[in-house]
Amino acid sequence: MIKFADRMDGMQASDIGDILKVTVRPEIISFAGGLPAPELFPVEDIKTAFNAVMAEAGTTALQYGQAEGWYHLREQIADRMEKRNGIKTDAEHVLITAGSQQGLDFCGKLFLNPGDVVLMESPSYLGAIDAFKAYQPNFVEVPTDDDGIIPEALDKILATTENVKLIYVIPDFQNPSGRTWPMQRRRDFMEVVNKYEVPVIEDNPYGELRFKGEFLPALKSMDTKGLILYFSTFSKILTPGFRLAWICANEAIMKKLVLITTAAVLQTSTLNMMVVSKYLDMFDVDKHVAEIRPVYKHRCELMINTMKETFPEEAKFTDPDGGLFTWVELPERINTKELAIKALDQLVAFVPGAGFFPNGGNTHCLRLNYSNSTDERLVEGVHRLAKVIKEAL
Repeated sequence: MIKFADRMDGMQASDIGDILKVTVRPEIISFAGGLPAPELFPVEDIKTAFNAVMAEAGTTALQYGQAEGWYHLREQIADRMEKRNGIKTDAEHVLITAGSQQGLDFCGKLFLNPGDVVLMESPSYLGAIDAFKAYQPNFVEVPTDDDGIIPEALDKILATTENVKLIYVIPDFQNPSGRTWPMQRRRDFMEVVNKYEVPVIEDNPYGELRFKGEFLPALKSMDTKGLILYFSTFSKILTPGFRLAWICANEAIMKKLVLITTAAVLQTSTLNMMVVSKYLDMFDVDKHVAEIRPVYKHRCELMINTMKETFPEEAKFTDPDGGLFTWVELPERINTKELAIKALDQLVAFVPGAGFFPNGGNTHCLRLNYSNSTDERLVEGVHRLAKVIKEAL
């Protein structure tokens, strides 16, 4: 009889995986995945960058490289973090990963023993929950309001909970809620973190996709003790198919992450890194991102306005200033996993909310994505979903 490791007992297929299997059907209007709009991918520019890499350094691009990642790309990332996020760093403190998901897995391996405690927002990103579960921690959900994690609640938990090894947060356009932490909340959070000196993963895949309000500095820019591991990615501003993300961390953490990278994968794809690096040299990525923002702003406003017109008054939902998602809370008697099945009968898909809570419960919530639908399909999909919700109520 085949026997698996104990860690597999806690790993189960997530709701999003089941939903996405269905949404490949073209007749389904999908609000499920966090997919960027494919019509915004800079296909021709990427093709030009690829051809330039192959012409100038084809053999290098097809060869092994160092575990930390292509050095020039790491320099470009460090420059961009200072420009966009106020983070003063250099290439030596940047590690390229095969998507942020790989980085989350690496951090679980780095920090967590069975029974250790991970603190997360409530709700939080289900991909992070799944990544950490493999290392068998205990999850504690920190009370969260419209401005993010409540610092006083975090302080109380840290003061009374043993073995807290990691805090995971998404301060900008959080997945799934779409909420953003204001400046004072960021300062208060850092004060608590510095008090207890617990490592923090600051996940920021959506920060450049702000279409309302002012850009805010990253937590990492306020980090005076080297406690913040800053995550970001090219998936949402360029293309997810390259699977290129990065971690910015202090020297001691970087050394450990390099060891983990070498043991797990040796390195991220040299070719992909060099193509993206060449793209950044040849083209204006800021101009490209500036073209993405108004599209997502329009689609977000269209979804929110259509929901206001069609959803019952019992449905509460967020109105984000950027990112890809809005979060819906229905009366507690509604089970959104059951609702999702009924919605699929009407050819519309979403992700039920329970999977975003590491300790379960909250079956009355759901997440909607607006970035990957045309206007016509978006409006039609919201109308169908509104009908399903009203019937359930």
